[in-house]
Amino acid sequence: MSFDRFEELAALVPTEIVTHSYVQDIDLPFGAGVLALITLDNDLDSAKPTTLGPNTLIEYGRTLEGLKERAGRGEIQAVAVTGKPYFLVAGADLSTVKSLKSEQYGLLMAELGHEAYNLFGSLGVPSFAFINGVALGGGLEIALAADYRTVSTGANGIGLPEAFIGLVPGWGGVYRLPRLIGPAAAVKVMIENPLSNNRMLGGAAAFELGIADRLFEPADFLEQSLLWAATIVAGDAAAIRTQQERRSRLGSYDDATWDAAVAAGRAFVEAKTRNAAPAPSRVLDLFEAGKNYSREESAVAECKALSDLMQTPEFHSTVYAFLDLVQKRAKRPVGAPDRKLARPVTKVGIVGAGLMASQLALLFARNLKVPVVLTDIDQARVDKGVAYVHAEVDKLLGKKRLSLDAANRTRALVSGSVSKNVFADADFVIEAVFEELSVKKQVFAEVEAVVTPECILATNTSSLSVAEMAADLQHPERVVGFHFFNPVAAMPLLEIVRAPRTDDAVLATAFALARDLKKNAVLVQDAPAFVVNRILGRMFGEITRVFDEGTDAEIADNALRPMGLPMTPFRLLALVGLPVGQHVQESLRAAFGSRFHVSANQQKLIDAGVKGLWEKHDDGTSTVPGSTLALLERGDSPSSGAEVLRRTQDALADEIGRMLDEGVVAAPEDIDLCVILGAGWPLHLGGITPYLDRTGASERVNGRTFH
Repeated sequence: MSFDRFEELAALVPTEIVTHSYVQDIDLPFGAGVLALITLDNDLDSAKPTTLGPNTLIEYGRTLEGLKERAGRGEIQAVAVTGKPYFLVAGADLSTVKSLKSEQYGLLMAELGHEAYNLFGSLGVPSFAFINGVALGGGLEIALAADYRTVSTGANGIGLPEAFIGLVPGWGGVYRLPRLIGPAAAVKVMIENPLSNNRMLGGAAAFELGIADRLFEPADFLEQSLLWAATIVAGDAAAIRTQQERRSRLGSYDDATWDAAVAAGRAFVEAKTRNAAPAPSRVLDLFEAGKNYSREESAVAECKALSDLMQTPEFHSTVYAFLDLVQKRAKRPVGAPDRKLARPVTKVGIVGAGLMASQLALLFARNLKVPVVLTDIDQARVDKGVAYVHAEVDKLLGKKRLSLDAANRTRALVSGSVSKNVFADADFVIEAVFEELSVKKQVFAEVEAVVTPECILATNTSSLSVAEMAADLQHPERVVGFHFFNPVAAMPLLEIVRAPRTDDAVLATAFALARDLKKNAVLVQDAPAFVVNRILGRMFGEITRVFDEGTDAEIADNALRPMGLPMTPFRLLALVGLPVGQHVQESLRAAFGSRFHVSANQQKLIDAGVKGLWEKHDDGTSTVPGSTLALLERGDSPSSGAEVLRRTQDALADEIGRMLDEGVVAAPEDIDLCVILGAGWPLHLGGITPYLDRTGASERVNGRTFH
């Protein structure tokens, strides 16, 4: 049997949770014959996704070998694969992959996937994939190996995220996908989506791109998929012609469009990662060369790429960041009280109707599906906030990310008022007003006067003391920090701040809400700027300090390029707004002293109405205008890029060491989780604390490593 040679590989992972291949024969209508339906199932509940390890793939491959023999005897006329509820397959088991310490075993794992997947597409009878749920990485590649595919409108989590996790779609995805949906769309799925916070496709979007041939509703997805498969197997000319015409239209390309897609992908990788991580470029290398490859030639190159990347420090750092932190630690927040203490939330109030408040209103209404009411100081502001929510709902509807019914319900849930009396029956009220302590204290006093004693008061402050806000209230124990990051819909982190008097029921409710809002919560103590903004503040302070000392803007802004950050410091400051950045920096300086640099030059730019240091030109280049430089007073002690990088590394190691000594979070892993989810810290660096350990900064500054 062809899978015997992989037994050595399977023996390396005796603890693998095997996803089994269960076969059921189904009599198709229209006289089409018998379809053998493989259901991939790990026999665990829906909270435990199905994954692919060597034992799983060997069982799947041997199942297909048996079905190929049956097809040859005329016992079956088609084969299909689907998954347990909510999952086709969630991809490779990263715990297994990271345990393959030698290039030999990495290569064997890559070859095993190709052996099984190629068999699925060469059974001698039509093969189908019914994508009923999550289909990621190797899970989607199973579907791509089939002759035909259907997808459920209820399926979420469809994509090829390998560039995000440090690998390549090396089980045929990089070859098959562009030939199915065209090279530009393939680059979107393989490069743009993974490098955009690992964005994934829903069923409808996957169908529109051409990944699937037919789209069906979840209620009778399997029945409709089997019925459609029967029309294909029975040779229904109209059904086959429709499918072929659609596939020809969506998958058409020529050399020029292929080359343009590669170029666009490389520009995107450069903008997102500064080419600091090897995997995205390796995906594009395979994709570019693959234009002229046969499937067999591509498979050889894919296996080599996979085995190479499995041994890189960047991949192992990514596994720590993604698997150990994002997938595990974020799902079980350290320090969160027993969820049984959480109170129900049936109505949400939001103080403020500006951009942040309006984003919060949309998030709460969409995810909690409870009434949300905004207040502000005049009707015009209130109307503007509600109108923003309605406009965003309309955009989601236009992009088919919301159904018409869901859009109407969401709009109906959001209302506004100039009176805080509308909070009288709210269970949870969050303020999103100007970042000034006296303003927030006044807001909480006014809200407490109208809400019930059990109503939770939350603050979206990014830097101020939650305890100070609550100090004058009758019930300070009801106040909790609930700090979102901008843009609210996209950023997955929620810093939940426990003040000294915050009670367990309030904290448990905050964590339950975070989960319902589909955010990853980290418990932080009530210290100025909490975690992410404190770290960024120290970093911004170092960069503005060296610029003020006389370092060239180009050197200062690009010195951190080896970190692969999604945006340079000066560009990020311009995005958040110089006044906002300066206000946070001043707060940190007031709290912690001179190690947080407050730039007088930045204040001069603010006073002059300058929005940022760089001015972008039509040709894509950027310069600092002479008129901007004329406003500034700078020293004559420039630093080199290497010096700026080392200074910044040491500053970050110093600040994080202090934060851990102060108990701001429970452990270095929580620091890492915060910067990954709240600041876009690159996964390939494995979190900020392992990075500082590897560069020697931790020992230089603290005399010890964080790990």
